[in-house]
Amino acid sequence: MGAVPAGRRPYHGALIGFGGIARNAHLPGFRHDPAVRARADIVAAADPAPTAAAGADIPVVTDRDALASIGPLDFVDICTPTATHLDTTLWALAQGYHVLCEKPVALTRDEAARIAAAAHQARRVVMPCHQYRYNPAWRQMLEWIREDAIGRWHLAELSVYRPAADAGTDTRAQPWRTVAAESAGGILLDHGTHLLYSLLDAAGEQATAVRAWTGRLRHFDYGVEDTAQVALEFPGRLATLMLTWSATHRENRVRFIGDHGTIDWQGGILHLDRTGQPPESHDFTVQLDKRSYSSWFAALFSAFADSMDRGTDPATLDDIARVASVLEAAYAAARSGSRIVIA
Repeated sequence: MGAVPAGRRPYHGALIGFGGIARNAHLPGFRHDPAVRARADIVAAADPAPTAAAGADIPVVTDRDALASIGPLDFVDICTPTATHLDTTLWALAQGYHVLCEKPVALTRDEAARIAAAAHQARRVVMPCHQYRYNPAWRQMLEWIREDAIGRWHLAELSVYRPAADAGTDTRAQPWRTVAAESAGGILLDHGTHLLYSLLDAAGEQATAVRAWTGRLRHFDYGVEDTAQVALEFPGRLATLMLTWSATHRENRVRFIGDHGTIDWQGGILHLDRTGQPPESHDFTVQLDKRSYSSWFAALFSAFADSMDRGTDPATLDDIARVASVLEAAYAAARSGSRIVIA
């Protein structure tokens, strides 16, 4: 195991929820880089499922309260269904743990405020799993945007097409992502959260208003939307999101149109076309393969360890709140069929 840098301490944590995302993404992410593992090591997990401990190389308890018997813990990594995120985060803070939590952490401004108040009282970090910030294609796009490669962008179009909700390792007839009581929402919460924080990063400001539609186009047995269309307004800018679990194949598309050019991402290929210069292309196919996701998580976990060093991190709480405010407004717009101003 790598040495801990001078002035930094190692942290021990536990996974809460030991299903597919924990086993296949989070745990490999913590172990991807020896330097990361030296800073933040997973030593246990909690999951009530009867088969949760099968094949595990760490202790797995059935009750989160039993984690205290494992030994001193500094943090928990919440990998449970979305509807449990608020309660589990507040519980963890009450125990004195720092918190890393799968997205979205909060669904409304009120939930985000409750988490922020509890984090301030406990003097602990709460960080969302916004790992797309470490997606190499998004990082390149943001670099171009921040250096004004296309001038000021005024139109963004982001799309995610999937034939169904990801069942992961859930073998039930109705996987948790499709059950409202567990997921708290459909594709707008699931894939949409990643696009929202990425878009807000690209805008450098909060959206001011939203219109939205959500519904089921194909999977009528789902208890949540399988499709969402969102239009986000920014000062002098518009962004549209098209998200669906009712497509025939898997596809991602992102396009930013600026005053002096266009950034276009389809599949693994990223293009930059700017006025007066030759087109530029980058192939990220290998880096975007699911087998590379652990490196994104490793970078996120390293940033989490840095935040724990500081003891608190207001920026992560702001991150949770700004996403929650857009999600809350988007669902309100879909229910009402009207334009909702984001306060």
